[in-house]
Amino acid sequence: MKTKKAGLVTRSEALQKQLVNWRRDFHQYPELSFQEKRTSEKVLSVLQNQKAYSIDTGVGGYGIIATLKNGEGPTIGLRADMDALPIGGQSYRPWSSKTPGVMHACGHDAHTAILMGVSLLLAEDAAKDQFKGTVKLIFQPAEESCDENGETGALKMLHSGKLDDLDAVLALHMCPWRQTGEIQYHDGPSMANNDEFHLTIKGSGGHAGYPHHVQDPIWMATYILQALYSCNGRKVDPLEVGTISVGQIHAGEANNVIPHEVEIKGTMRSYTDEVREKLITEIHRIANIVTALGGGHDLRIFKGEPALLNDSSINEIIRKSAGSMKIYNEPFGMGSEDFSHFTRQTPGAMFFLGCALENERKLHRPDFDIDEAAMVDGVRILMESTYRLLERGGEE
Repeated sequence: MKTKKAGLVTRSEALQKQLVNWRRDFHQYPELSFQEKRTSEKVLSVLQNQKAYSIDTGVGGYGIIATLKNGEGPTIGLRADMDALPIGGQSYRPWSSKTPGVMHACGHDAHTAILMGVSLLLAEDAAKDQFKGTVKLIFQPAEESCDENGETGALKMLHSGKLDDLDAVLALHMCPWRQTGEIQYHDGPSMANNDEFHLTIKGSGGHAGYPHHVQDPIWMATYILQALYSCNGRKVDPLEVGTISVGQIHAGEANNVIPHEVEIKGTMRSYTDEVREKLITEIHRIANIVTALGGGHDLRIFKGEPALLNDSSINEIIRKSAGSMKIYNEPFGMGSEDFSHFTRQTPGAMFFLGCALENERKLHRPDFDIDEAAMVDGVRILMESTYRLLERGGEE
């Protein structure tokens, strides 16, 4: 591994210019979830030129699975997401988005470029018989949004059955709060369960001058809101991770008319299945408050991505592969990530790759950008982690 590791450093660094060119191309032409046609065509052209991969296209939309089999051994999956966000980017870079209202504000352009770089090095090593086993490169559509059935790209690719044979799966995520040369990892739950609730409070509206003649749903909503926000500190153990937030309230069309209904929409975030179910139970209990106040209600719960569970043994391999880089052991926050579906099916882990510029550029913001030098670290860590996983599997 020492010789191979030394070679990977030099070879990864040699890809820097190509990685930047790919990333900037994707950044200029971002595509929303389930619309990644141009992006996937660009990826496909690079994979086909290498003639080392068996390629499946159209997996879960515009998804691509490129399989490189080199003898007997474990099967390792490496995943990169390709979609952009409906955010208008700032045009302070020559490679800023050329698509109005769409930009790569979460680093998926870099994720894709990094995995394309990995594809080049893997093909070279397979030609020299440098490893034994199978590697599947997973270029995934639609991490950011779901289809009409509530499925994101990860689930749709998994439903294809083409990834059932994975022994381990890896992914990375750009991390604008860590410097280049740093990574962040965490064992177990590391990103949140992401669930939504839509609550409609039903009353009987009427003239605002005669509130005693109606069942006022806005008045009822004040009790609901107080109860919802009380959950965070009174119904969930303060040592557990769990929160409820309201993002939308809709009611009424005139200031002198009490409406018939109030709509309240929000999100629930948690790290464990136990807290997830606790929050859902509390939402149902709180919704019933309106009955005592003379109203009715309709409550719908939409379960989204499960919490990201990182395998500790795979994280140990990532840490070793990071070498002398500075390593932080912390959860990734209350965001969600559909890579969690992969790690529910197959032992896996995601790490966050430091890429901070001067002044942090937060994810999902129109000024988001990265230090492109970090992509070399991403290629090297994924390559070395893959080889360690292949060798570990061969020894079992």
